[in-house]
Amino acid sequence: MERYEITKKAGILGILGNIFLLMIKGSIGFMTHSQAMIADSANSAGDIFASLMTWIGNKIASEPQDDSHNFGHGKAEYIFSLFISLSMLAVAFKLLYDSIFSLIFGSQMTFSWLLVIVCIITIVVKIALYFYTSNLAKKCQNILLEANRKDHRNDCIVTTFTLISVLASLISWNWVDGLVGIGISIWIAYTGLKILIESYNVLMDRSIDEDTKNLILQIVQNCEQVQKISHFYTTPVGYQYMVILTISVDGNLSTFESHALADQLEKEISKLDKVYQTQIHVNPV
Repeated sequence: MERYEITKKAGILGILGNIFLLMIKGSIGFMTHSQAMIADSANSAGDIFASLMTWIGNKIASEPQDDSHNFGHGKAEYIFSLFISLSMLAVAFKLLYDSIFSLIFGSQMTFSWLLVIVCIITIVVKIALYFYTSNLAKKCQNILLEANRKDHRNDCIVTTFTLISVLASLISWNWVDGLVGIGISIWIAYTGLKILIESYNVLMDRSIDEDTKNLILQIVQNCEQVQKISHFYTTPVGYQYMVILTISVDGNLSTFESHALADQLEKEISKLDKVYQTQIHVNPV
């Protein structure tokens, strides 16, 4: 449960931080007609949605297994990370359209030192959130936290380019504003697509990674009584995997002995971080 409590706190902190940034970026962006800052504020609105999805998805995923959900509710993490990715793609395409329009027909941006101050505040806040969330994502192995970590990192990069476009307007390079808006929208779309693919793969029951698979096979093969591994199946259960194996052992072993061997291997394999549960079927040779 600690894993879910940590994710919950990160989600709430992300919501509060992004609401603050949305308010200052949106008001200054529209006041100065900066397309890059407006794009940045829209990105913050998407961040609020992402943090909200993190909180809701984490709450559902923390529910224990029941009669209707025998393996728990862990896949909620991936369903809600899918929502985050779709929202990022929607925001990216809208910003791309507005930025191209601004680049073709000219930017109406008015320079203000408030834009510079807002950019600096945003970068400082997002760097702090990035390091905080990165530490939690490594500890918890949670795709929702990972999505938020990448989002905070992207925001630092996005706002840095927004700052460049603001400073460029000092020498009347207003075209940089539209160009930066295009770059921001492409970056948001790229990140959203990566999260979409990762979430889709898990929801489509992607197999466990090769390194963990080889580690499991090594554990089984190191057991002298195991003569053959007939089948190896894995299916995701939230951020972990259900492992199903069929092994062949000496047919002269008693039923008790063969099942005791299987129980021992199941316990050893289930100690791995990525393994939710292990089931081993025994065939006599």
